[in-house]
Amino acid sequence: MRAGRAYEASLVKMPIVAAATLRPQDRSRWPGGVHLLTSVLSLLVIASVVYETRAVDLRAMLALLPSSPLFWTVFAASYLVVPWTDWVIFHRLWNVGAAAFGALLRKVIYNELLLGYLGEAYFYTWARRHVGLDAAPFGAVKDVAILSAVAGNIITLLMLSIAWPLASATELGLQTRSVVLSLGVVAVTSMAALLWRQKIFSLSREQLWFIFATHVGRILAVTAFSALLWHLVLPAVPLVSLLLLATIRLLISRLPFVPNKDVVFAGLAVFMLGREVEIASLLKFMAGVILLTHLLVGTAFAATDLLQRVRRG
Repeated sequence: MRAGRAYEASLVKMPIVAAATLRPQDRSRWPGGVHLLTSVLSLLVIASVVYETRAVDLRAMLALLPSSPLFWTVFAASYLVVPWTDWVIFHRLWNVGAAAFGALLRKVIYNELLLGYLGEAYFYTWARRHVGLDAAPFGAVKDVAILSAVAGNIITLLMLSIAWPLASATELGLQTRSVVLSLGVVAVTSMAALLWRQKIFSLSREQLWFIFATHVGRILAVTAFSALLWHLVLPAVPLVSLLLLATIRLLISRLPFVPNKDVVFAGLAVFMLGREVEIASLLKFMAGVILLTHLLVGTAFAATDLLQRVRRG
């Protein structure tokens, strides 16, 4: 009894140690490396855009350039709808602030100009440093990327079932074998994500449904904005026809085994509207405007990164 009481007394006299704060081991050991990587990516974006803009005909672009401010308003909305919807998603998940919008805009540019899903890798590194989470943000970034692909695949299947009578014209270059292979890949990948969703996804069911609905709304908005922009450049073409054309373009862009997608889409556009010269000029004009916008935004990001590095000494 005396030994037991002595042991209890020794425990009472022991100093109280504060509970250890466990932080996820998902942080960069070289903080300057993240800033250097960001600067390198920004410079690569500028180099990529400069290289791509060699084929841009500025005279042809100026000839089609609309004078209406409505065009630039719609274009800005179309350009920013993807990062904005991403911000809505991650604001719901992590309660991120306005600073996350710039990182998400970079994500879009890196995916479009450099390498697919490089933007997700960049945003993952950004989230590790700027978002106060109890665990690594990889699961949420992964789920958002997978659901984006699933939403696009489902809409592709729906559009293909509607537009197949028109898109199956063999003289336009869209072969049945390529479409069937593409359809198989789209269906299998989507079904696999749904069947093994408990092992693949990390977020709750409510969060997954919200992300999926946001992606569907974004796809529809991008399609509608594209049709409206084309109509503002070519007002003589009915908006309904351009909306159907934008839908078919989205369909063709998501079929993985269809070669020469731009050629196929141009052929379908001419087949539908019968305005070969105007449609070709329209497509070149929109591609040039987007590239130049990427150049301006990428240059602004690169300049900001360089100024921050100079201030850090």
